[in-house]
Amino acid sequence: MRWWSAANFLSNAGTWMQLTVQNLLVLEITGSAAATGLSMSVQAAPALFMSMLGGAAVDRWPLKLTAAVSQALLGAVAFTTAVLVALDRLDMTSLMVLAAVTGTIATVDGPACALLGNDLVPVEDVPSAIGVGALVHNAGRLAGAALAGITVGFLGTAAAYAANGLSFLFVTAVIPFLRPAPGAARRGGAGARSGTGKDPAGRAVIPRQRDRRADLTVREGLAYFARRPRLVALAGITGVSGVFGRNYGLTLAVLVTGPLAGGPGAFGTVSTVLAVGGILGAVLGARLRKPSVRAVGALAAAGALLQVVAGLSPSLAILLVMVLPMAVVESVSDTAGTAVLQTDPPAHLRGRVLGVWSSIGTVWGLGGPPVLGLLMELAGARGALVTGGLLVAGSIGAGFLLRARRTPRPVPLPAPGREAAGRAALETAA
Repeated sequence: MRWWSAANFLSNAGTWMQLTVQNLLVLEITGSAAATGLSMSVQAAPALFMSMLGGAAVDRWPLKLTAAVSQALLGAVAFTTAVLVALDRLDMTSLMVLAAVTGTIATVDGPACALLGNDLVPVEDVPSAIGVGALVHNAGRLAGAALAGITVGFLGTAAAYAANGLSFLFVTAVIPFLRPAPGAARRGGAGARSGTGKDPAGRAVIPRQRDRRADLTVREGLAYFARRPRLVALAGITGVSGVFGRNYGLTLAVLVTGPLAGGPGAFGTVSTVLAVGGILGAVLGARLRKPSVRAVGALAAAGALLQVVAGLSPSLAILLVMVLPMAVVESVSDTAGTAVLQTDPPAHLRGRVLGVWSSIGTVWGLGGPPVLGLLMELAGARGALVTGGLLVAGSIGAGFLLRARRTPRPVPLPAPGREAAGRAALETAA
């Protein structure tokens, strides 16, 4: 697990280095901010249409081989881009094609690497492993964004892509030496070899014999997701939070540079505090033992209410005070939600369930910024933060109330002693 975490830190740092440089590269080639957004959408678009197929492939193919091949392919794309940049042969068309190829490979790589990491710890420690993964992701994001400017300044843009390619090759080299932990939930663990396993609560589970071909269809994953109310509720919580909250790169940027009269440096400070809060939240999330959808909803609602207060901040100092707990709470909520998502389905369906989730997440990821932008046009930055936070908290609260009303109340049974006494009295009277 330590080797896997180190490899993922390097890979995340390389990915964020490339993403930072890619946006600057598109601006340099086209001079258009719209083209920058288009390149990001092109890379995300395959997840909308192909994630379920990617998840099915993860369930069908050997997990370690799938992760190693996908990482190697991502490295090849990064090296290809580096060569084109170094030769000054990269134009907008080739950049879009490479972005689309990267997004397509990621539909397989994402669930494969996530589930491979879960195999490295016993099933009861999976929530902690997911928290460690979130910590590594946030740390890699900070390091990658910082290294991007240094790398480009000293070595040029091509070096950033080459560094990302090397990070993928490092992950590829580590994967063959990883061994599943005893009792791991997926293939290769003790439970898989014996034909039995354990659920997230540690109870023994004996899988039913099913038609293997049916188990490997995309429809099976969709049907499972639709039949699980807790997964549907988790999708709803994450969706409303993703559309009306979380897009702080947009809302807080406008708030800081507009009503609070700050500059790019002030927004950089806010972004740093958000990142630090995300790391602290990941550390706390790693301590979760039994995450639940109820906990995810409560944390998301708390984060939304903190967002309301942040929207009303009269100064930058007060905003910074509010941003830290807001980021911590939402990071813990994200970690808990990921743990539920990756431990709720049976092992043979987890790739497809993650594929369904990726498709849903892409929908609100692409639709959220335009909706939020329209809200900001109508209500301003403060109004968008306050209204969005109230919508998130209100929606989650309404969902809790509906669930409480639909849950049947247990019917009290008569005490055994009174029932026996009643029968005796009737027999005596007769």
